[in-house]
Amino acid sequence: MARPRKFVEHEVVSSASEVFAANGLAATTLDDLVRATGLGKQSLYNAFGGKKELFLRALSEDRAEAARAVSEALGHGDASPVERIRGHMLGLAIEFSRGDSRVSLTTRALVESSGEPDRLSEVTKEGVEQLAGIYARCLEHARENGDLPADADVDSLAMYFVAVTKGMELLGRTGVGRAALTAVALDSLRALGDRPATDPTSA
Repeated sequence: MARPRKFVEHEVVSSASEVFAANGLAATTLDDLVRATGLGKQSLYNAFGGKKELFLRALSEDRAEAARAVSEALGHGDASPVERIRGHMLGLAIEFSRGDSRVSLTTRALVESSGEPDRLSEVTKEGVEQLAGIYARCLEHARENGDLPADADVDSLAMYFVAVTKGMELLGRTGVGRAALTAVALDSLRALGDRPATDPTSA
């Protein structure tokens, strides 16, 4: 009879995720993961298959959380779709300008992806496309409301906002402050024909 596991997989993945978010995949060692999770190297191999496999597992959970957060920010509400996008972008400017802001694993994977057709690149691309799909649905509502031209390419715009938000995340990580990130967020709205002159959160 197989011996029951004495750890909770979700807790191990969560602990590993924090290490990967801080260091990235390449710079994280097995010793780092052993210290963070409390499991031995052999136990990690037995349970997850290795460092990269554990990263992929953590990336999958991180993707789900990121998609949930963006869906909530852009979901239906009293505000118009464009106003929801504006609020979302300004909120990210604040979040990413905090010194303790955690880098998402999707962003880590984008930076570290070799571009080769391997599982990491595949999962990373799926994550980007999932986020773009959420933006596209909100943008489609904006087009239906007449806030975007009838011929607006919502898929291209959606990928544009994914690119901008991931860039803002990396800029924030390097110490770029709120004012600069807010300017990026407001400038990104020009793609929607929106030209706000000031940061409404500073009032």
